[in-house]
Amino acid sequence: MIILGLDPSLSSTGWGLIRAEGNRLTHLANGQLKTSASEPLPQRLSHLATMLDAVIADHHPDSAAAEEIFLNKNPQSTLKLAQARGVVLMTAARAGLTVGEYAARLVKKAVVGTGAAEKAQVHAMVQRLLPGVKIEGPDAADALAVAITHAHHLATARRIA
Repeated sequence: MIILGLDPSLSSTGWGLIRAEGNRLTHLANGQLKTSASEPLPQRLSHLATMLDAVIADHHPDSAAAEEIFLNKNPQSTLKLAQARGVVLMTAARAGLTVGEYAARLVKKAVVGTGAAEKAQVHAMVQRLLPGVKIEGPDAADALAVAITHAHHLATARRIA
């Protein structure tokens, strides 16, 4: 199964693709989808959808997962994040993908073992779990962590069923 992990953001949405075969995880690709702050919001959201459509068309994932929204102190930042996340969820769903959603604390717990892990710890564990991976930026590392979390949850669901 090929899983697309997504870390939504208006400025730089991270994406990461892994293959899950039982408990074995393999890195396939990762990157960041960046929009320009100088463009109007509707164009930025449209550009994000177009770039994500291209990633999905190029890699044909079987499933997707996205990080849930966390509340910022700045309501405007939270609103922009929510709009970008909506575009990411809609784009994946429109491509026919089922989309898992995970809180940041759950992603940290699944990858590091504690929901209070620092970003650096998450990134280090991603590199351990996906040996030889070249991570294309911090947002891509977070997206790979989301994909790993989704793989673990799917494997657990199969064992329970």
